[in-house]
Amino acid sequence: MSARDPLWHNFFRKQPEITSRITDLWLATPLFNKITRKHCQTLVPDMHNRHYQPDEIIFKQGDAGIGAVLILSGEVKILSGETLLATLKEGDFFGEVALIIDEPRTASAIAAGDTEVVFFLRQNLDELNNRYPKDGAKLMKNLAKILATRLRLHNEELSSKDKNQQESPHD
Repeated sequence: MSARDPLWHNFFRKQPEITSRITDLWLATPLFNKITRKHCQTLVPDMHNRHYQPDEIIFKQGDAGIGAVLILSGEVKILSGETLLATLKEGDFFGEVALIIDEPRTASAIAAGDTEVVFFLRQNLDELNNRYPKDGAKLMKNLAKILATRLRLHNEELSSKDKNQQESPHD
């Protein structure tokens, strides 16, 4: 019996190629800006990969949030009720609010086709903070910047809509 016998293969251990690819994709996001490759790569084996079929629900609005999600392949639709908020693709991430607060999801995420994702859970963030506090602090700062930018953009959108409604005639 050889060492490569499929009966003795650890199905749960990520292969070096996928670990490197996941690391590359996370490091390309603003969430992992200025995080060392080495420290990011040590977290990847504890992250959870998942494959979804077309129209399969990744999470529903109102579900408990447990972490952020990175798209490895495919596309994901983000919906609030029946309203499509965004269509995300490989390299995009979502659900990052769940890294810091234990609140229900504010939107649903649904696979738009065959989609593979990896979950960066709150416990992975805790591990980063415990093992590498400087990188943990950088990630928290990155997260604050992302959330502040999204809030600013949302406020600008609301302000623009309000301004357009005030300028339109009310006949």
